[in-house]
Amino acid sequence: MTTVSMTLNGKKVSANVDDRTLLVQYIRETHGLTGTHVGCDTSQCGSCVVHVDGKAVKSCTMLAAQADGSHVTTVEGLANGTELHPVQAAFREHHGLQCGFCTPGMIMSAVDIISRHGADIDEKTIRHELEGNLCRCTGYQNIVKAIQAAAQEMHGAKVAAE
Repeated sequence: MTTVSMTLNGKKVSANVDDRTLLVQYIRETHGLTGTHVGCDTSQCGSCVVHVDGKAVKSCTMLAAQADGSHVTTVEGLANGTELHPVQAAFREHHGLQCGFCTPGMIMSAVDIISRHGADIDEKTIRHELEGNLCRCTGYQNIVKAIQAAAQEMHGAKVAAE
């Protein structure tokens, strides 16, 4: 057993876990945050994407012990109370989801993509960046639109604040 401590969605947490516990298991089973989905268990689908110290990570390929001392954010940690994160709001507004299974991983990946590429991200770049996230329902068109809209929204908010 290993004691794992981290900041999870802004809250300090700690638990004893088996050495081979995956981060996705720790998040879902130990802390009950089921927004992070388990899809393929082979890092192919991206439904398990979370942020570890600000970077998108497939949590099915990382041990919980590897995140010890880190700041981990799940899809549940993006919203500010009842106010959705701009990417969450854009996915809703632009119909960037259907069944919803891939949505948490897509949203977490989108936040990372926007943080790295900024407001003027083009469709080709978004599609390339999303290659590690699979959606069987949407054909990606509305997901791309949602990411572009969120990037503009997030950039506009920064410009207005400056």
